Formats: sequence, C-alpha cells, structure tokens
Amino acid sequence: MSAVPAVSRWPARGHAGFWAFAVHRASGVALTLFLPAHFWALGQAIRGEATLDGFLRWSDRPLVKLAELALVVLLAAHLAGGLRLLAIEFLPWRDWQKSAAAISAGFALAVGLAFLMNLAG
Repeated sequence: MSAVPAVSRWPARGHAGFWAFAVHRASGVALTLFLPAHFWALGQAIRGEATLDGFLRWSDRPLVKLAELALVVLLAAHLAGGLRLLAIEFLPWRDWQKSAAAISAGFALAVGLAFLMNLAG
C-alpha cells in the first residue's frame, strides 16, 4: 500500500468553493444546535416575569454578548452561503463562484461588525 499525500487525495480542499461549503455546513449545524437553547429561553417567559428577568440579567454578561455576536455572524454566513448556492444552482454563470464565496464572507463579517457596533453604541 503506497502512502499518498493528503493533498493529492483531497485536491478540492484548497478551493474557495470547498471552504464556502464548509462554512455553510458548519454554520447550519451550529444554528441547529442553538435552537433548543433558544426555545428554552423563550419558555422562560411562560414561567413568569421574575424568571424571565433573571434570564435577561444573565444574558447581559460579556461572554453571552460575545456569543450573540458569533450567532449573528453564523446567521449571516448561513444566509449568504445559501444565497450563493441558489445563485450557482439557478443562474447561468458559474465562472465566478470564487467571487460569490468572497462576497458571502464579506457580507457575514459586515453584518457581524454592524451588530458589534450596535452593542457598543
């Protein structure tokens, strides 16, 4: 059995399309894992005003704010990646997939920066 370098077995890993796929998949999985926590947080309102207020005070912590920023960037990345996939699937041009991946990444970072500026302001 000959040893084949990992690079030659997976040549697409260096391609922008692969990284766009990987970010879209990872963001989708992370958002799916977030949903039960989101539903639990919404359920705190049913338990009463004091319980919800306690949760909201907890959510004012800096680490939670950082997690909110990460969540907004994940949402923007997943949205932009999904739009990129729709464009690739349904529009006639396919030569600029690399540019579409870069635009998607830039959009996600811009949304995250806008959210961060809103938190600071």
